[in-house]
Amino acid sequence: MSALSVPNILTYGRILAVPAVVACFSLPNTPTPTSRWIALAIFAAAAITDFFDGYLARAWGQQSSLGRMLDPIADKLLVAACLLILVDARTIHGWTVIAAVIILCREILVSGLREFLAELRVSVPVTWLAKWKTTAQLVSLGFLIVGDAGRSVYPWCVETGEILLWVSALLTLYTGWDYFRSGIRHVMDE
Repeated sequence: MSALSVPNILTYGRILAVPAVVACFSLPNTPTPTSRWIALAIFAAAAITDFFDGYLARAWGQQSSLGRMLDPIADKLLVAACLLILVDARTIHGWTVIAAVIILCREILVSGLREFLAELRVSVPVTWLAKWKTTAQLVSLGFLIVGDAGRSVYPWCVETGEILLWVSALLTLYTGWDYFRSGIRHVMDE
């Protein structure tokens, strides 16, 4: 498969969105309401590609090793960078930082586990619950990225983002445990 297939290009776009979203929070005198809305637009476009790259790859028969490798990397880069900039901007603060840490720890755990199991030639399929976790996570980050600037449209913007981040963290714990249990079973069999 071509490295320049549409699904792979969508994945590259998601990776390139990471520094663009970070810039909206890191340039001098940011974040501003305008930079938050711009960051949300970039993030939303990137999040949508998370669905379409895999869907189009399967529908068009353009699945590739490169796409399978880069897709989870792009997802993790986008989520981790957003969590970090939101903590730095104090949009995520107090107890909600724990939800962000849970999500980051799970991403690292699952990445390491997948890498280890790949050496054993064991595939760990993505569950439907993990897909719901990702959806809740992306929606929560969208609310939090726009933050207080979004209150003019939806007054409970930040609170909704925080609640969904906690829902994501709880789903993250469950799905992370599920992956870990599956991985431990293969390690014990060795």
